Amino acid sequence: MEQLLVKLRALLGDGGVLEGADAEEKAQGAWAPMGVPDAILRPKSTDDVSAILKLCHQAGTPVVPWGGKTGLVEGGHVDGGLALSMERMTRIEELDPMSGTMTVQAGVPLQAACEAAEAQDMLFPLDLGARGSATIGGNISTNAGGNRVIRYGMMRDMVLGLEAVLADGTVISAMNHMIKNNAGYDLKQLFLGTEGTLGVVTRAVLRLRPAPRSQDTAFVAIDGFEGVAAFLRHIERALGGTLSAFEVMWEDFYKLVTSPPASGHPPIPHGHSYYVLVESLGGNQEEDSARFEAALMAALEAGEIADAVIAKNQGERNAMWALRDDVGQVLQNWPIFTFDVSLRIPDMETYLSEVKAEIARKWSEHTAMIFGHLGDGNLHVIVGVGDESAQARRDVEACVYGPLRARGGSVSAEHGIGLEKRDYLGWSRSPEEVALMRTLKATLDPKGILNPGKVLDMELALAAE
Repeated sequence: MEQLLVKLRALLGDGGVLEGADAEEKAQGAWAPMGVPDAILRPKSTDDVSAILKLCHQAGTPVVPWGGKTGLVEGGHVDGGLALSMERMTRIEELDPMSGTMTVQAGVPLQAACEAAEAQDMLFPLDLGARGSATIGGNISTNAGGNRVIRYGMMRDMVLGLEAVLADGTVISAMNHMIKNNAGYDLKQLFLGTEGTLGVVTRAVLRLRPAPRSQDTAFVAIDGFEGVAAFLRHIERALGGTLSAFEVMWEDFYKLVTSPPASGHPPIPHGHSYYVLVESLGGNQEEDSARFEAALMAALEAGEIADAVIAKNQGERNAMWALRDDVGQVLQNWPIFTFDVSLRIPDMETYLSEVKAEIARKWSEHTAMIFGHLGDGNLHVIVGVGDESAQARRDVEACVYGPLRARGGSVSAEHGIGLEKRDYLGWSRSPEEVALMRTLKATLDPKGILNPGKVLDMELALAAE
C-alpha cells in the first residue's frame, strides 16, 4: 500500500491525498458510517481519476467512490482500501438555456446545480432533503428520486450523457447532449443506479426544463386510504399535467412533526388518518391557482378529502415542506430501523396492515412511522422496537420485506442497495437478473476493486461456483 500511496501523492500533489487524522475526520458521514479508509484521494479531473484507477487496478487495491456522503444504505462504506472523493470536482462547465442542458463535474452539489439553472431562468427538477450536500455524481450513481418523481421522473430521466472511468482507468465519454439518440447501446445506463460498482462517474450532461411561472401548494386531510388513491387520480386529471408533488404522511408521523418538541405547527388539526402535501408547478400563476383551488373544492364536494389548506405565500409553503422534511424528529426515537420501499398503490393498505401486525406480534412496545412519495409508489417505513442489535434488525427486516416480496415490490425505491440491502436483492430481482448483474460486474471490473461488496456479494458467488 505504501508504494502505491507514494505514486498517488506524486500524481495528485498537495492536498490530493489525505491520511491519518485528516482522513479520519473527512470520513464522517451525514447519515451512515463511512468506515476508515487507508487514505482519501481527491482528484480534480477525469484524467486524475483515470490515472488513479489505473494504478489501483494494477495493484489490486479497492477503491470506494464518495460523493456528498449522504447515502443511507452504507453504499460508501470503506473497510480498508482507498476512498475516492469527488469534492474537488465541482465545476459547472456549461449551461445552455437554448438546448436546455447543463454540463457539470460529478462533485457539484445538487443545490449548486439547481441554483445555477435558476439563475438562467431554467429548472433542474431533482429535489431531495440532502440537496445541500448530495452531489450530482452521487445522485447519478444511486439514481436518486426525491420529491418530484411523479412529474419529472428519477435521476436517469434527467441525465442525457455522462463520462465515467472503468476499473482499469479506461475513460468512457458518452457526453450526449440530445434527448433522442438511438445510435446503439445507451452506455450511460451502465453507471446510472449502479452505485460506483461498474465505473466512477466524473462528468454529466443534465437535462434542464424552463423555470415554472406558478407554484401552488396545499395540505389536505383524508380519512381513508381509498380516498388517498382517489384524490391522487382526481388531482392528476384536474391539474392537467402540472402536478409535481404528492407527499403523504400517516397520522402518527404528522403528529410527531407538528407536536412539541418539534417546531412545526399543524396546518390542519390532528384527527385524520392521512395528510397529503400536494404541489403544482405551471406556467401562469393566476390561471393555475384558479385551477388548483377548483380542483381542491371539487374534491371536498365529492367527499374525497376532509379538509384542505392552501399556502398563501412562500413562507407558508416553506413551513408545509418543512413538516415533510422533518425526518430528524423520527431520529429522536432512536434506536430505529429505516426502510425505503416501493409497491403498487392498490397493495399499500394491506401491505402496511400486515407489516404493523407482524411487528406488534413480535414486540409489545414499538413504533412504526410511515410517510413518503406515495404518488410514485414510494413509502418510507421507520420502525423502532427498543433494540438496535443485529438480530433485531434482521427480525424487523423480515417483517418489512416479507410482505413486500409477496406483492412484487422493491426493497429499494430510491436509496440503492449498498451493503444494507444486499442480502435482499434477490427478493426484488429474479435469479436471471442477478446473474446478469454479476456478469456485468465481472466483465467491467474483473479484479473487483470498484466499491467491493456493494450491491452484489461477488465473493459469495465465486464460492458457490
